[in-house]
Amino acid sequence: MKARIPKNVGGGAQNMNSMIKQAQKMQDQITELQEDIEGRDFSAVVGGGAVEVVVTGKKNIKSLTIKPEVVDPEDIEMLQDLIISAVNEAVNNVEATTEAEMSKITGGVALPGLF
Repeated sequence: MKARIPKNVGGGAQNMNSMIKQAQKMQDQITELQEDIEGRDFSAVVGGGAVEVVVTGKKNIKSLTIKPEVVDPEDIEMLQDLIISAVNEAVNNVEATTEAEMSKITGGVALPGLF
Protein backbone atom coordinates (compact mmCIF):
# COMPACT_ATOMS: atom_id res chain seq x y z
CA MET A 1 0.00 0.00 0.00
CA LYS A 2 1.46 3.35 -1.07
CA ALA A 3 1.14 6.50 1.00
CA ARG A 4 -0.38 9.43 -0.80
CA ILE A 5 0.92 12.90 -0.07
CA PRO A 6 -1.46 15.75 -0.82
CA LYS A 7 -0.25 18.11 -3.53
CA ASN A 8 -0.07 21.23 -1.29
CA VAL A 9 2.03 19.59 1.44
CA GLY A 10 5.79 19.82 1.50
CA GLY A 11 7.29 22.39 -0.77
CA GLY A 12 10.67 20.75 -0.95
CA ALA A 13 13.89 22.72 -1.11
CA GLN A 14 12.20 26.03 -1.89
CA ASN A 15 10.10 25.89 1.30
CA MET A 16 13.18 24.87 3.32
CA ASN A 17 15.21 27.78 1.92
CA SER A 18 12.43 30.17 2.84
CA MET A 19 12.33 28.83 6.40
CA ILE A 20 16.13 29.14 6.70
CA LYS A 21 15.99 32.75 5.49
CA GLN A 22 13.24 33.54 8.02
CA ALA A 23 15.22 31.92 10.82
CA GLN A 24 18.36 33.86 9.85
CA LYS A 25 16.39 37.12 9.78
CA MET A 26 14.96 36.37 13.23
CA GLN A 27 18.42 35.53 14.55
CA ASP A 28 19.79 38.83 13.21
CA GLN A 29 16.92 40.74 14.85
CA ILE A 30 17.50 38.96 18.16
CA THR A 31 21.23 39.74 18.08
CA GLU A 32 20.50 43.38 17.28
CA LEU A 33 17.96 43.61 20.12
CA GLN A 34 20.35 41.98 22.61
CA GLU A 35 23.08 44.48 21.70
CA ASP A 36 20.59 47.34 22.00
CA ILE A 37 19.40 46.23 25.45
CA GLU A 38 22.98 45.70 26.66
CA GLY A 39 23.68 49.35 25.75
CA ARG A 40 20.75 50.70 27.77
CA ASP A 41 20.54 51.75 31.41
CA PHE A 42 17.72 50.64 33.70
CA SER A 43 16.97 52.29 37.02
CA ALA A 44 14.90 51.68 40.10
CA VAL A 45 14.04 53.97 42.98
CA VAL A 46 12.84 52.62 46.32
CA GLY A 47 12.04 53.94 49.76
CA GLY A 48 10.34 57.05 48.44
CA GLY A 49 13.51 58.09 46.60
CA ALA A 50 15.89 57.13 49.41
CA VAL A 51 17.84 54.69 47.23
CA GLU A 52 18.31 54.69 43.48
CA VAL A 53 20.26 52.14 41.48
CA VAL A 54 21.13 52.16 37.80
CA VAL A 55 22.13 48.93 36.08
CA THR A 56 23.23 48.28 32.52
CA GLY A 57 21.45 45.94 30.18
CA LYS A 58 24.19 43.45 31.05
CA LYS A 59 22.90 43.61 34.65
CA ASN A 60 25.97 45.35 36.04
CA ILE A 61 25.46 48.06 38.64
CA LYS A 62 26.41 51.39 37.11
CA SER A 63 25.53 53.69 39.98
CA LEU A 64 24.03 53.65 43.44
CA THR A 65 22.66 56.77 45.10
CA ILE A 66 21.72 56.82 48.79
CA LYS A 67 20.20 59.89 50.41
CA PRO A 68 22.13 60.79 53.57
CA GLU A 69 19.01 60.93 55.71
CA VAL A 70 18.43 57.17 55.34
CA VAL A 71 21.88 56.30 56.66
CA ASP A 72 21.17 55.39 60.27
CA PRO A 73 24.01 53.56 62.04
CA GLU A 74 21.39 52.07 64.37
CA ASP A 75 19.40 50.57 61.48
CA ILE A 76 21.84 49.23 58.88
CA GLU A 77 19.44 46.41 58.03
CA MET A 78 16.87 48.84 56.62
CA LEU A 79 19.48 50.38 54.33
CA GLN A 80 20.63 46.94 53.21
CA ASP A 81 17.03 45.96 52.44
CA LEU A 82 16.50 49.14 50.41
CA ILE A 83 19.65 48.50 48.37
CA ILE A 84 18.72 44.87 47.72
CA SER A 85 15.21 45.91 46.74
CA ALA A 86 16.48 48.58 44.33
CA VAL A 87 18.99 46.24 42.68
CA ASN A 88 16.43 43.46 42.30
CA GLU A 89 13.86 45.83 40.81
CA ALA A 90 16.36 47.23 38.31
CA VAL A 91 17.44 43.73 37.23
CA ASN A 92 13.78 42.72 36.91
CA ASN A 93 13.28 45.77 34.66
CA VAL A 94 16.07 44.52 32.37
CA GLU A 95 14.55 41.05 32.22
CA ALA A 96 10.98 42.26 31.66
CA THR A 97 12.07 44.62 28.88
CA THR A 98 14.13 41.89 27.24
CA GLU A 99 11.26 39.41 27.39
CA ALA A 100 8.68 41.89 26.08
CA GLU A 101 10.81 43.09 23.19
CA MET A 102 12.04 39.60 22.35
CA SER A 103 8.47 38.29 22.13
CA LYS A 104 7.77 40.93 19.45
CA ILE A 105 10.45 39.31 17.32
CA THR A 106 9.69 35.68 18.09
CA GLY A 107 5.92 36.06 18.03
CA GLY A 108 5.66 34.99 21.66
CA VAL A 109 7.46 31.69 21.12
CA ALA A 110 9.99 31.08 23.91
CA LEU A 111 13.36 30.13 22.49
CA PRO A 112 15.46 28.42 25.19
CA GLY A 113 18.83 29.94 25.92
CA LEU A 114 18.17 33.34 24.35
CA PHE A 115 17.15 35.32 27.39
